[in-house]
Amino acid sequence: MSEYGPATYGDRIADVYDAWYGEAAFLATDDSVDVLAELAGPGPALELAIGTGRVALPLAARGIEVHGVDASERMVEKLRGKPGGAGIPVTIGDFADVPVEGRFRLVYVAFNTFFALPSQEDQIRCFENVAAHLADDGVFALDVFVPDPARFAGGRISVTEIGDDLLRLDTTRLDTVTQTSRSQHVVLTPRGATFYPVQVRWAYPPELDLMARLAGLRLLHRWGNWRKDPFTAESTMHVSVYGR
Repeated sequence: MSEYGPATYGDRIADVYDAWYGEAAFLATDDSVDVLAELAGPGPALELAIGTGRVALPLAARGIEVHGVDASERMVEKLRGKPGGAGIPVTIGDFADVPVEGRFRLVYVAFNTFFALPSQEDQIRCFENVAAHLADDGVFALDVFVPDPARFAGGRISVTEIGDDLLRLDTTRLDTVTQTSRSQHVVLTPRGATFYPVQVRWAYPPELDLMARLAGLRLLHRWGNWRKDPFTAESTMHVSVYGR
């Protein structure tokens, strides 16, 4: 995966993304849209890594003006093919740059995607660029997993799906020094193997809070999920909201 770049994940997974994640219960899409609509107020809102529109489309359906950024033209093509997708302005580019004009009441990035930024420097840059595009009362919201490197010690292989002519494996190897992981979703069929690579650089909640402070933001809310349950030592994910 030496040529892995900002568009690699989306370009490779675009054809199966909605089948795998479009209605996944663990993503709590309805709950996330409820909270994001509350945070957006009158809008407008900007989704970083908008993808196929899992969150953006129902948010726009509530009357909120939604814009998007994504590095993968193939993912955006999937968005465009859905009802309402053609009406959402999307800029193609690296979401760390926030390459759009204007200011937003809400900027958000969903489903661990903030960790797709490959280095601490890129993540800090994203916070800084988000802050530059927030309205005075605007907020930045993200949901990410709570890092637990022990779960993947020595590498991990899990079986996600088994069919008569299909086997899907998820494989992961960590580098705890750089806080990065390399993963492959591997689909095996009688026709051969298909690989869907994923690379992430994770950060712990206090590190994210420090990135926010460097950008002139502060933590306003942290919940254990999109239902706004308390964030505790047992939480496996968090929803964090930053503002001025």
